[in-house]
Amino acid sequence: MRRILELPLLVVLSGVGSLAMLLPAAHAAAFSNFVVARPFFYGAIMFFLLSVLVGIATSNFRPRLVARSQLAALVGAYIWLPILFAIPFDQAVKDTTFTNAWFEMVSSFTTTGVTQYDTPARLSPSLHLWRALVGWLGGFFVLMSAVAILAPLNLGGVEVLSGRVPGRGAKGAAQITHAAGPADRMIRHSITLFPAYFGLTLVLWVLLLMAGETGMTAFCYALSTLSTSGITNGQPMSTAAGGLLSEVLVFVFMSLALTRRSMPGAVLTDRNRPIFDDHEVRLAAFFLILVPGLLFLRHWLGALAADDVLNVRAAFNALWGGLFTTMSFLTTTGFESADWQDARQWSGLNSPGLVLVGLAMMGGGVATTAGGLKLLRVYALARHGEREMERLVHPTSIGGGGDSERQLRQGGAYVAWIFFMLYAMTFAIVVAALSLRGLGFEQSLVLTVAAVTTTGPLAVMASEVPLRMIELSLSEKLILGGAMVVGRVEILAILALLSPGVWRR
Repeated sequence: MRRILELPLLVVLSGVGSLAMLLPAAHAAAFSNFVVARPFFYGAIMFFLLSVLVGIATSNFRPRLVARSQLAALVGAYIWLPILFAIPFDQAVKDTTFTNAWFEMVSSFTTTGVTQYDTPARLSPSLHLWRALVGWLGGFFVLMSAVAILAPLNLGGVEVLSGRVPGRGAKGAAQITHAAGPADRMIRHSITLFPAYFGLTLVLWVLLLMAGETGMTAFCYALSTLSTSGITNGQPMSTAAGGLLSEVLVFVFMSLALTRRSMPGAVLTDRNRPIFDDHEVRLAAFFLILVPGLLFLRHWLGALAADDVLNVRAAFNALWGGLFTTMSFLTTTGFESADWQDARQWSGLNSPGLVLVGLAMMGGGVATTAGGLKLLRVYALARHGEREMERLVHPTSIGGGGDSERQLRQGGAYVAWIFFMLYAMTFAIVVAALSLRGLGFEQSLVLTVAAVTTTGPLAVMASEVPLRMIELSLSEKLILGGAMVVGRVEILAILALLSPGVWRR
């Protein structure tokens, strides 16, 4: 096992991705859909053999700079693997182009979940399974890279707690190069993370089957919930056969993306803090109360329908629809509750897209499968702002909370602000690029937020007129594909890869 994982990371990932093609091949063969089964089966054999040959050729390769090599492999995985995944997909869908297949796989592997094939019948069930499976593998890769590659380099949100320079520091690149080799970290974290990730997916699948969902629908829901990709087999969550029970089950498992403490082996620099006192959990609870509460209370602030004042069922549906959808977009999953329309009508907001955009931009917890700015960074900026307002009233006051809280309000907030500015610059660049290609400002903004925050369903739900990905030009899809990769890897990691400090180590 160690000898295999000592191979270049891209070789290992290519081998795993090749073997994953056997699942849709077997599924399609079981239903005698050999037009779909053959490309995936042949692709699995061909790409696995190619990975073995490249692995043999590079078995003695030892990079001089391991930190740089790991960061480069992380970025390279999001460039190479979608191409690998798109080849059998393109062969199985006869009326598409390779660009469309590549865009679909980038969207799936980055857990964005936006699809060009808005007519579910255009793709066979095996292809829907492949999209959800690629998203699930992408979610696990996010967890692995967060704890095995980004955390030792003070990236991925860990820099807010550690107080060290992202990409460098006393325990940054030195740790990744000397204290523990890549193979050791990959083995340790795989043994810890994968059983939990796989087990939770299996548990949710079984529970959804018990709730009344069909096998394939429940399986896709389970895969996309744990990976926060929001990919389904064409049946959206709002039409789930299990109704409210299915939504409650998905809601509970979506909450795992709110904090890194939900998975074993998480990055814990504040181990002594109870989970209910965790900064991310408390901030998420605040938004889960605030947003549905405001949508619910707005009913009595001018959007009131007189016959609904005492309608308890309508009130419950509206409250649950707001709560579920808030959780879904805060974790960047993108599921829509069956009661979301009731919540919109109850609040009087025909298209509360700005609310969903704001939730997706904040995102979930660090070192989780969620995208966005991340709750810990938002919390650090909020505490810094709170402290600055206190100093306006009491200039000589001393902030409490201990060393960790002071570090979070000062150094942590400083790094979070830098990331926020880079985040805003990324939005500005992508919006400008799409606008130059002829898209309107609103369309460009919604597509940019959906891509960078890896919350694909925003393209449908945040705009008054749902945007169709299939109508975008080649250049627009390339821009959005690049934005998805940047949003998933995070701009700080890309800058750290280009930093001379990392290259000299």
